Amino acid sequence: MRVPSPRPFLKWAGGKTQLLPALVRMVPRKVREGKVPVYVEPFVGGGAVYFHFNSRFRFRECHIFDVNEEIFLAYTVVRDRVDELIEVLQELAGEYLSRDGAGRREYYREVRDAFNNRRITIARGQFHPSWVERAAQLIFLNRTCYNGLFRVNSRGEFNVPYGRYRNPLIVNEPLLRQDSLLLRNTSVHLGDFSRSFPFMSEETFAYFDPPYRPISRTARFTAYSQDGFSDAEQERLARFFAACDAKGALLMLSNSDPRNTDPCDDFFDRLYGDFSITRVPARRAINSDGAGRGSISEVVVTNYPIGRSGTLSLE
Repeated sequence: MRVPSPRPFLKWAGGKTQLLPALVRMVPRKVREGKVPVYVEPFVGGGAVYFHFNSRFRFRECHIFDVNEEIFLAYTVVRDRVDELIEVLQELAGEYLSRDGAGRREYYREVRDAFNNRRITIARGQFHPSWVERAAQLIFLNRTCYNGLFRVNSRGEFNVPYGRYRNPLIVNEPLLRQDSLLLRNTSVHLGDFSRSFPFMSEETFAYFDPPYRPISRTARFTAYSQDGFSDAEQERLARFFAACDAKGALLMLSNSDPRNTDPCDDFFDRLYGDFSITRVPARRAINSDGAGRGSISEVVVTNYPIGRSGTLSLE
C-alpha cells in the first residue's frame, strides 16, 4: 500500500490545494534552499499550505495558529494521540457503516448532538483524554456532513446537515499517521493571528490565509468561527503584516480579489500598496450552485520580489 503524502485530514471549504502550485513558485529562494528554519501560519484552518510547505521545505520548527478551538484540539490530538484517535474513529465508522440510509442519518444526528452538547464542558487548557473523542467526532462529522463543511451558528454549534455519501472514507489511517509524524516539529496555538508576533523574525517565513473578504454583497464564505472577519479586521491584519515585515520576516498572504466583481475596488491594493501584489487565477468551488463555480483571480501579497509582477499563470 502506497504511503500517502501529508495533506489535510479535514475537508475544508476555501482550502488552498488548487493554489499550491502557484504559491510554491512564489516561495522565496532562501526557503527553497532550506535557509529559513521557522515557519509560521497564523490562520491554519484545514492546513493545505501548512502540510505541503512543511513536508517540502526543511523547517526546523513550525508554529500554527487558529481561533477555532476545534481546529486547535484536532491538530493537537493528531500530533500527540493518533493511535487512540484512530481507535475511536474506527468505532464511529463501524457503527455508521453497518446501518442503512435512514440509520446512517439518525446516527449522524446523534453524533452531532453529542458533539454540540459537550461543547461548553470540554477542557480547553492542558490536554484531557476527552479531547480524543472530541477530535474523532469532528473528523467523523466532517467526513459525513454535507459538502465537507465546518460551519457553526451564533451559539457556536455545528449545524451542517447530513451528507448522504454512499461510502465515505471516515478512517484514513495511513494519512493520519503521516500527518502525525509531520506535526512533530510543530507547535499548535489557540488564538488570534496577533499571537504569532513573537515568532516573527529574520529566521521566519509566514503564510497568512485569513477569512476571505466577500467578493460581492451576496457572497459569503462558510463561517467556521462565531466571530466574523470584517473590513476592520482586514485592516488590522494589514497593520500586523507591516509590523512583521519590520521584524525582517519573509511574508506571503492571500485573499479574494474584489476586482472580480468591481474593477474599481482597490481595497487590497490600498492596504498592501507598499508590498508586491500578484493576481493568481483560481477556481472557487464552495457555491452550492454549480453555475456559480468558475475561474476568478485571487490576490497574493509578498514582502519580497517574486520576479514578474501583475498576474501569475498556473500553467
